[in-house]
Amino acid sequence: MTAPAPNRRSARFFIGFLAVALLVAGVLSYLASPDPDGLDTVALDGCQVVETDAGEQLTGTCIAQNAGEHAFAGSPLADYAVVGSDGTVGVAGVIGVLVTVVVAGALFQVLRKRGGPGDER
Repeated sequence: MTAPAPNRRSARFFIGFLAVALLVAGVLSYLASPDPDGLDTVALDGCQVVETDAGEQLTGTCIAQNAGEHAFAGSPLADYAVVGSDGTVGVAGVIGVLVTVVVAGALFQVLRKRGGPGDER
């Protein structure tokens, strides 16, 4: 029995890695906690969130009072959802994995073709 060729092993590894990444992004992401993380908790330390007619307002003194919307707040995948729709966390995760794989793959191809010193292609 002969050992698989390096390209075949690499392809199998890549396909397995992609399958696991898509599984985690598409299925397990629904189990992620919707509660704020540690950074949000620390930023809100010293304030209270109060519901008003205009929405949530912060009272007190905390770092979060200086926060604003980020540059990509209106993008289609903002807040880990597709166009802000509830229940699309998994879809957004799958899209994120696929975009990351395509960009990384393109970057690796460009760098591989460029080669380095002593590359005898």
